[in-house]
Order: sequence, then C-alpha cells, then structure tokens
Amino acid sequence: MGSAAGSVARQLAQWATGLKPAGDDLALAGRSLADTLAVALAAREHRVTRLAARLPDGARWAVAAHVLDFDDLHMPSTTHISAVCVPAALAAGGDARAYLAGAGVMARLGTALGWPHYSAGWHATCTAGAPASAAAAATALGLTADQTATAMTLAVPGAGGVQKAFGTDNKSLQVGFAVQAGLRAAELAADGARADPAALDDWLGLVGGDPARLDLKGPAVPGGLAIKIYPCCYALQRPVSALAGLAAGGLPARDVRRITVRTLAGTVTPLIHHRPQTGLQGKFSLEYGLAAALLDGYPGRDSFTDAAVRRPEARRLVELVDTTLEPGGTGLLDGTFTAEVLAGGHHAEQVSLRYPPGSPQRPPSAAQLHAKLTDCLAGLPVDPAGLTWTQAAGLLREYC
Repeated sequence: MGSAAGSVARQLAQWATGLKPAGDDLALAGRSLADTLAVALAAREHRVTRLAARLPDGARWAVAAHVLDFDDLHMPSTTHISAVCVPAALAAGGDARAYLAGAGVMARLGTALGWPHYSAGWHATCTAGAPASAAAAATALGLTADQTATAMTLAVPGAGGVQKAFGTDNKSLQVGFAVQAGLRAAELAADGARADPAALDDWLGLVGGDPARLDLKGPAVPGGLAIKIYPCCYALQRPVSALAGLAAGGLPARDVRRITVRTLAGTVTPLIHHRPQTGLQGKFSLEYGLAAALLDGYPGRDSFTDAAVRRPEARRLVELVDTTLEPGGTGLLDGTFTAEVLAGGHHAEQVSLRYPPGSPQRPPSAAQLHAKLTDCLAGLPVDPAGLTWTQAAGLLREYC
C-alpha cells in the first residue's frame, strides 16, 4: 500500500494537501469541468433541479450535474466523481487542484469501498462523495492536512445514499446532500471543529470497505474517467451502444419480434426498473434502453422523458426482451454484452460489445465530446473552450 502510516483520513488528507498535479491531471480536470458544466446547464429547467433551488450552491449544482445521468464515471470505484467534486471545488472558490484533490480522494476511497459495497445496494457516489467533497473544499480553503482529515471525518454522517433511489428524484438529491455535507464539514474544520480521524476507518469497515485496498500511488485519478455518450445509467452505455449500431445498420424497430440478450449479472446491478413508467426510471431500465436504441438510433435527452418511455412502440419492444444473466461480474464493463434481435420472424441480427464509446478503453473522440457539449449548451452563450473555474462558478450561479 503506497501510503503513510495512520488512519485512512490522515493518509488521504496528506495525499490531498501534498498534491502537485501533472499535465495529464490538469487536462483531465479541464475536460471534467467542461463536461460537468455542460450537463448541469442542460438540466437547468429540469423539475428536480428546480426542486433543489432551496439548497446551497454546491449541493444545488451537484443535483443539476447528476439528474440527467449524463455525468462522468470512475469505473474502479463506480462513482460519479465530477458531479461531486466539480461543484464542491467551485462552491468553495477552488480550481483544478481542489477538484483533483477531491477526485483523487473519491477514487481511492471508492475503490477501498469496492464492488461488494456497491453490489450490496449502496450509492457509492454519495458514500465516497461526502468525504471527497470535504477534501475538495478543504483544499480550496487552504486547510492543513490535519484540518482536512478532520473535515473528511466530519462528513461521515452525510456519507449515505442507496441504490433504491435510482429512477427517483432522490438519486440526484442525495448526491447534492453528500456535497452539502462535505462543504459544511470543511467550513467547520476551518473554524476549529475537532474530530477523531479514526472514525472514518470505523465507518469504512461498517459499510464493507477494506483499508488494505487504499493505494495512494499513480495519477490524481487512477484509471481515468469514463465520459457518457448517452444520458442514462452507465450500465446502459454498452447495451444501448450495441443496439444503436444495429439501428444505424438499417434494422427497422417495427419489424423486431424478439430481443435476446446475455451478460454477466453484475454488469446490470443498477438497472432495477424492468417496466419503467417515467423518464427517470427509463434511465435504469435495460429493457427500455434497448427499445430506445432501436427506436431512436441515438437515445439522447428526448429519449428519456416520461412521454418517450410511454410510447406504445417502446412498450411493445420492452415486452420482447429476454435476458439471460450469467453468474459473476464485479464491474459494469466485465465480460461481453451480446444480443440477438429477431426481425420479421426470420432474420436474426447478432451483436457483441466489450467496451462502449466513451469508456477509458475507448475514449470519446474530439468530435463526440464536442457534439455532446454543443447539444447540452444549445441556446446558451457559453464557450467551453478555455473555460476557467471562476467563469464556471459564475455560469452556474446565473443559470442553475
């Protein structure tokens, strides 16, 4: 384990306060800032974003950044790092270094929590997110390592959140609550509040984490970040991409008679809505994601509205999905996703996919990222090129 002696909180705090970002780290931070700002502004009129208007800046921005489920994901920890750490850094007046400090803490703490924590039903974005938000804010405020460890410990009571919230307003709201807990904890630590950093170790054990998995080596965010191409749960990125390819090849959705899919059970853990009734539920439905891919080719934001989910043809396709879940899977991209689509009763199309576009193994092209940002920022006088952290905070205050 590449770390100094002491509690988990102290190890992470020492890492965060000593962080000297490399060029690749700063490039990741710049891309994360633009991507997170874009998806947050795209959600500025969303019903849940409006509900969050009563929350403080960082919490409100986190809700907006997460509600479309279009934000990035750290695969090893299964956490939405930037929806937490960009708002936390901005709300505390921080910059790329504050973001990277929080992001690095979140990646490492989330990895220490591990797949057993996620597969047990915890929303790791919230559990790892509250202490990470505290670390980002503490760095922005210029706190010492001891104060940063205290801040992370003070955030532990806010380190909750469960997957049962997926498909409801509470999914993005609980991410906002985690950010709010971290910001509040950093402010208290700055004012002299005290706490025993060993409490973070106790919490880590209680929720199934393993401090032996904590590794402080490597870049700020080990493994990089996956950028979403489709505005839905990351577990849907691979299935949607696979069937979108068939649709692009000319397969008419109206001719489809059966959809047979096979994947490892762990890869669809978050997809808990099999007959969705709302757009939010559709983002966590394997069956609807496949239907939307066949119907829409590119399932964008308009594919995940209540009206889109309730389309008669979408409902028909949902009922045609036959899923075989094979044992195993300790990550959302484990194994290979395979599908066979029977059209017209005779012709079967087959497709297999390991890594979807936007994953760390298939990074988004400049054109793909530009198309996403342009779509999210349509109608706004915002140029993501050369965006500064101060400008981003001003834009979020103005529009969200």
